[in-house]
Amino acid sequence: MRIDFQSNARRVLVSAGLAVTLALAAPYAFAHGGGGGGGGGGQDLTTCPKGEIWDARTKRCLTMKSEVLPDAQMVEYAFALAKAQRYDEALQTLDLLKDPNTPRALNYRGYATRKLGRTDEGIGYYLQSVAMDPTYAQVREYLGEAYVLKGKFDLAREQLDTIGKICGSTDCEEYEDLSKAIANPDALAHGDI
Repeated sequence: MRIDFQSNARRVLVSAGLAVTLALAAPYAFAHGGGGGGGGGGQDLTTCPKGEIWDARTKRCLTMKSEVLPDAQMVEYAFALAKAQRYDEALQTLDLLKDPNTPRALNYRGYATRKLGRTDEGIGYYLQSVAMDPTYAQVREYLGEAYVLKGKFDLAREQLDTIGKICGSTDCEEYEDLSKAIANPDALAHGDI
C-alpha cells in the first residue's frame, strides 16, 4: 500500500489530529508554565510524588488510579514522567489506561522501555504505533533512534526519510533530532541527544 502524504484528505486528517492534540495538551502547556503571565505560577507535571498524578483542572496532585483522569491526560503525564527519567512510573501510569492501544500510548511505552535498556521491546511498541498511525512523526523519530542504538542505520535512515515526507521538509524537530542521532550515535547512547 502506497501512502500519498500530499493528498488533501491526508492534510485534513493530519490537521484535525493536530487540533485535537493541541486542545488536549493545552492544560499541560499551562501546567508547565506555558500560557504566559510569567511569575512561575505554572506547575511542573512531575512534582507530584510517586503514586500521584497532576490534575491541571483542579491544580493539585491526585491519587493515581485509572479513573482519576481521562486517558489522554494520563498519557501526557506518563510522557512527562519519562522525560523526567522516571521510566518505571511512566510505565505504571500507562498500565492504568482504559485503552492502552493508541499510537501515543504505545509510542510512550516504547520510549520508556527503550530508556530502561529494553530496546527490542521498545521497537515492538513503536512498530505497533506506526501500524496504527503511519504519519505520526514522533514515533518514527523514536523508532529511528532505537535502530541507531541497535546499529541498524539503514532502517534509521528509512525513518528519517519518512519523517521528511510527513513534515514536508527537513525543518521539523523530529527530523532534526533523528538526523543528529544518526550523525552521532555515541551521544545518543549516552543520553546526550
